[in-house]
Order: sequence, then structure tokens, then C-alpha cells
Amino acid sequence: MININSPVEQLHFELFEQKKIQVFLKRDDLIHPFISGNKWRKLKYTLQDAVQKNKTHLVSFGGAYSNHLNALACAAATFGFKATAFVRGEEISNQMLALNKLWGMELIFVDRTAYKNKLELFEKHFSNDEKAYFIDEGGAGPFGAKGCEEIVTELTETYDKIFCAVGTATTLQGIAQAIKNNGLQTKAEGICVLKGAEGIDAHLKENELEDYYKIHHQFHEGGYAKTNPELLDFIKLFASKTGILLDQVYTAKMMKAVFTLAQQDYFEPNSKILCVHTGGLLGLLGVLK
Repeated sequence: MININSPVEQLHFELFEQKKIQVFLKRDDLIHPFISGNKWRKLKYTLQDAVQKNKTHLVSFGGAYSNHLNALACAAATFGFKATAFVRGEEISNQMLALNKLWGMELIFVDRTAYKNKLELFEKHFSNDEKAYFIDEGGAGPFGAKGCEEIVTELTETYDKIFCAVGTATTLQGIAQAIKNNGLQTKAEGICVLKGAEGIDAHLKENELEDYYKIHHQFHEGGYAKTNPELLDFIKLFASKTGILLDQVYTAKMMKAVFTLAQQDYFEPNSKILCVHTGGLLGLLGVLK
């Protein structure tokens, strides 16, 4: 299997020194060139379950620029699975989908209405395939959350806050669960990249995690996969100062939010803050010029 224990690096910016806080970045983007960040963490136990159930055909869902589908396609090729993806929207071609095909993934484009019922799509196309294994969009689910718990359990230091980007909230759930399980005095804080998604944390509440996390909904930069010149400028500034790339869909919004919160004196002096780099850098191909 792939080595997960990614390094933690301190970020040195004048703003953080002025506010007397320490900010660190957990480099999950370094786990693997393509199966990186929380994508691998969410797949780890999912793939183990597929093997235990003797399933050899992975079936999942995503948009035309899905990092999850990229990771799944590469993981399937790496570990000897067949892979199929239902892609939301009209049939198009782009660099991300081309990579999926290169790794051997079959793509089925479906309209947005049909895409909403993923289990129905799975049953319609693969009810006769006893080797087919359903994986929800983004790798969401209990196995995904279990893998993301290891973001916390492999740390060698404790932090006051742990930040991550929020899409399905699976990563945040795993972090919050690990904080609860280990009795840590740490708060999991998520930066939601979706607009109008205030109910996204329902499954965290079902698991009685309310005391261990907080989601910020004001930093979505216009909505999922939306970007703007200010965000792209932040990506360029961050890269030029650190050598670290951030993707515009998730990690850049999370990191930019941390800078804004620091400017607003959200953090207590002497706080130690960990930000999780969840990978997905291939998404930059869609905006770089």
C-alpha cells in the first residue's frame, strides 16, 4: 500500500508573526503524485473493503474536473481493479478526463437530473455485475472518514485548531472523530467551498461531533469550483513565497480563509494552527495560462 505519513511544515509569513501565531501545513499532497491528499485517505479502507468482498470493478461518480475520479482511476490501475465513472453533465473532453482514460477508466456521461440518484444509476448499469463495487462521490462514507482520522492520529504534536477544506465534509468528520476519540483539546475547523451548504454537516451531528468542529461558510469565493482574480493572485503569492502549489477548488480557499481569519484576530495569540493540504493539484490545469 501507499505510505501515508506525510510531513508537517511551518509556514513563515509576516502576518503570522505579527499576530503571534504559528501556522503549519500538513503536506498530504506529497502522499502520491496522483492519489494524493484526502483522496487516498478516503480510498484506503474503501479499497480494502472491496478486496475483502472480492469486488474487482470500482464504480464511482464525479464532475468533469473531479480529483476523486483521477485518484480512483490511478488507484484502480495501481492495484489491479477495473474502474468506471459516471460523469455529471454533457460529454466533453479535458485534461483530467483524458488522464482517467489513460489509466483505463471507462466514462459514462449522464445528465444532471439522472446523476442525482447515484444508487439508481449503479443498479441500472451494474446490477448484473457481481464484481461491481459502489463508491460514492468524492469517496464519501464511513470508510472515507475512517481514513481521514489518521490525519490526526499520525501527528507528533498537538494543535489548537486543525483546518481543512469542506466539500462532502468527510475529511472534517474524520478529523473531528479522531479529536473526540483521543480526548484532544483541539477544534476541527472546516472552510466550506460550496455556496448555500449550511446543512452539509448533518452526518457529523448524527455522530455526536458538535463539540469538536466548526464550519465557516463565508469563504466559498462564489461557490464550488468558482474562482476569481483575487483567489488566483493568492495562489501565485503563496507559491512564490513557499514553493507549494494550492488548488483553486479546495486548498487555496482554505488557506486564504486562514489568512483572512488571522487578519481579523480570530486566533488567540500563541495559537498553533494546522492546515491540511488535501492535494488535488491537477485541478490547476483548468485555470493556468
